[in-house]
Amino acid sequence: MARALITGGAGFVGSNLARSLLERGERVVVLDNLSRAGVRGNLEWLRAGPGADRLEAIEADVRDAAAVRRAVEGVDCVYHLAAQVAVTSSVSDPRTDFEVNGLGTLNVLEAVRAMPRPAAVLYTSTNKVYGALHDVRLREGRMRWRFASRRRGIGEEQPLDFHSPYGCSKGTADQYVHDYARIYGLRTMVFRMSCIYGPRQFGTEDQGWVAHFMLRTACEEPVTIYGDGKQVRDLLFVDDLVRAFHLGSAALERGESGIYNIGGGAAHTLSLAELLSALARLYGRGPQVEYAASRPGDQPVYVSDITLARIRLGWEPRIPVKAGLARLKEWMEEARRLLGR
Repeated sequence: MARALITGGAGFVGSNLARSLLERGERVVVLDNLSRAGVRGNLEWLRAGPGADRLEAIEADVRDAAAVRRAVEGVDCVYHLAAQVAVTSSVSDPRTDFEVNGLGTLNVLEAVRAMPRPAAVLYTSTNKVYGALHDVRLREGRMRWRFASRRRGIGEEQPLDFHSPYGCSKGTADQYVHDYARIYGLRTMVFRMSCIYGPRQFGTEDQGWVAHFMLRTACEEPVTIYGDGKQVRDLLFVDDLVRAFHLGSAALERGESGIYNIGGGAAHTLSLAELLSALARLYGRGPQVEYAASRPGDQPVYVSDITLARIRLGWEPRIPVKAGLARLKEWMEEARRLLGR
């Protein structure tokens, strides 16, 4: 029976992945410091669900190298999701940002390298490793910015340009994971992810903007838009991401490694202004909006070119944005309960 470790496994993505692996009959070890609001509720959801007898939860931090070494014992695959996830937090506290994202990832890699039979490692990176994309020409529309020429979006060949401490720390980890395959022969894979959304997400102003905007709308609270609101991202529903994890893990078992953009792609995009309009339709009202200056490293447009994942992993998104937003709305009442809102 396969055994997987998920760092950050009580978080939004981690808990969805853990539930899927348990439903597939695998044993799952969740390592999480449980510091993020709401994640204890995610862990209880896992403990009450199918396969809970095959779930082991470890309350620990990836900065604790000894705890990570104990957690990897006997596992076949490590899904390294634990991270400091906010650009703004990285700017105000770059040391903690680096220790979690950079040193934490090194702890995972070194723990795996010391195993008698090293596990595969799948790491969740970010589109922020491509920087602010100042070299990419844009066109301005009424409600969104667009790429002037890149119809399919940004591909993996785009030069790395770490911007903000968060971009630097995640980019460092991204390259360490990739290089451990080349230098030490580990089986590793990097997913450079765009905007993931869906149930069990507790969005904040700093991270998880789709869920954050929806939560604020549900609670009749104002939202702040940094910039002009025409910023565009490709959105990926969490179930589609979980399917990508399964396909990536299977590829690692075949001895394949690589770096892949994983996002909604050109067919699943939304600007902030368009999301506000969609929320007004879902709730019959939109939130009060306040505007502020753009934040460091913000990309006016980011859309993932997912061609490589489609060709090599046989993966592409299936869930349209409209359907995904409706499913997130169903979850939002539980989110409000768990957050006391």
